[in-house]
Amino acid sequence: MYKPIPPFRKKRMSEINVVPYIDVMLVLLVIFMVTAPFLMEGYHVQLPEAKARAIEKSTQQPIVVSVDTKGRLFLNLGGEANTPLDADSLVSRVRAKLKKEPTTPILIKGDTHADYGMVINAMSVLMRAGITDFSLITKPSPTH
Repeated sequence: MYKPIPPFRKKRMSEINVVPYIDVMLVLLVIFMVTAPFLMEGYHVQLPEAKARAIEKSTQQPIVVSVDTKGRLFLNLGGEANTPLDADSLVSRVRAKLKKEPTTPILIKGDTHADYGMVINAMSVLMRAGITDFSLITKPSPTH
């Protein structure tokens, strides 16, 4: 006697397919890898060119104080690197960071169109915080 074959029934899958999640995570990883260097720089200013010796690379994230063309001060610590700070706020934040990590390098980044006195003001603000060892950031000049 002929016995009919029962219709094929799909068995429910009890596992989660993680392949789409892995794809999304890889895309996010690439996005973060591309944007991370821009987030660490702080406020964007147009740097002057100079022939100078490069500073030694450090494993620590440096403190970068930026001075724009209007003389406003910016700091790359904390949440908003694009928010101007007054001198007292800058001093207190820098002191707090140096209390935790005293060997953190400190860099001053002045816009090429900023008044010279404004950059000197940023230096004096840092000196009020007790900092005497800092470097100025410049753009390397083209070699001829």
